[in-house]
Amino acid sequence: METILRGRSKQVKISPQGGFTMIGEKINPTGRKKLAAALLEGNLDYVRDLAQAQVDAGADILDVNVGVPGVDEPALMHVVVTMLAGSFDLPFCLDSADPKTLAAGLAVTPGKALINSVNAKPASLDAVLPLAKEYSAAVIGLTMDADGIPATAPARLAAAGKIIEAAARYGILSEDVVIDPLVLTVGADSQAAAITLQTIALVRAEFGVNINIGASNVSFGLPERDTVNLAFLALAAGAGATCAITDAAKYARLLRAADLLLGRDNYAMRYVKYCRAHPTEVK
Repeated sequence: METILRGRSKQVKISPQGGFTMIGEKINPTGRKKLAAALLEGNLDYVRDLAQAQVDAGADILDVNVGVPGVDEPALMHVVVTMLAGSFDLPFCLDSADPKTLAAGLAVTPGKALINSVNAKPASLDAVLPLAKEYSAAVIGLTMDADGIPATAPARLAAAGKIIEAAARYGILSEDVVIDPLVLTVGADSQAAAITLQTIALVRAEFGVNINIGASNVSFGLPERDTVNLAFLALAAGAGATCAITDAAKYARLLRAADLLLGRDNYAMRYVKYCRAHPTEVK
């Protein structure tokens, strides 16, 4: 199953048969004081530089989140997306919990965007899915419901099913629903990653849709976080995940290697191309 997104002219296919799709995470002020300050000051050059670094590192899609306290978030999303659309020809993943902010970004997004996100709560489904339909966007569906994040993989599968069924009622095809099985920190629950990996396998088998992961949560509070994140990304790709909101500069090499080892890179062409474009320093 393919989820097809577009920038002004560039098309990106998220698919189990293609290479792992990287959604560059850096345009998100959560935990990033410099970006938060830049957004408050209207410093779009700094935002553009962050985007360029992610593109240079191999990001296929740019996540865009402008949620800073004290700003007019819909207006700022409009400005930032307009700037990015004029600078980069690749799809955007519009990231906000506020439907008005999503609508403001969708209105100026060329091509076909990915909405981040909706969940199985009725209020979320009713607020976000009409936007996805109106703007012909795809949507990330988080496997959480009115009771929060389910503790078991079968319960998360059920939440995914509710999202896919609700999307169908709005006329949104299943290929335009990308499920995120959610991962919690293994520092607090040693089974957290295992449950997420089980959910990935169940969702792939039951619905065949594309699956997104966010890797950073899994290592929260632990030393050597990048090591844990790298291991989790590789395991998730092997379990059936097809895209991730992540730092392309840190994890692109690992994901290109995972594609190669999973038989998704004929003759190692993408892996070799990436390594030639991003040589490692010889010590």
